[in-house]
Amino acid sequence: MRAATRGPDIRVRDAEDADMAAIAALYAHYVRTGAASFEETPPEAAQMASRRAEVIERGLPFVVAESDGVILGFAYAGLFRHRSAYRFTVEDSVYVAPEAQGLGAGRRMLGELVERCTRAGYRQMVAVIGDPENNASVAFHSAMGFRSVGTFHAIGFKFGRWVDTVVMQRPLGAGALPDR
Repeated sequence: MRAATRGPDIRVRDAEDADMAAIAALYAHYVRTGAASFEETPPEAAQMASRRAEVIERGLPFVVAESDGVILGFAYAGLFRHRSAYRFTVEDSVYVAPEAQGLGAGRRMLGELVERCTRAGYRQMVAVIGDPENNASVAFHSAMGFRSVGTFHAIGFKFGRWVDTVVMQRPLGAGALPDR
């Protein structure tokens, strides 16, 4: 019987300006190597800092997972759409460094987003997952209470091919129940 090994101590906290270079580098990996992001040119740290500021300005969370001072991942909630009728719906974005996958950083960060967005009065969280072949992200979101609600076929074009996206959704708080 194999001895159990203990994973790293992971702390989830609000992202800071000092984290932006590490976040930009981590995100650049996904932009360059897959369809998890539909961006084609990795943004610089200053651009990521501007995005973070916009998220925070809206009162939404932007967090990192770290262990021993090393950023293992980042996650944030953004508005799902800008039309006012969508004002109670957010979209999650979660990125975990390849070497940190399977350690629980993603679960901890998404759990934090869900908790904070629920407390802030949001009712639905949506995940738009680039490339349905990204089975790990689909399984991750399923394990976190999301269910598949559809697929956009051939919605993006990256790396010389048309790419689908899977849309998943989970209720927050009262979800779709009427206010009481």
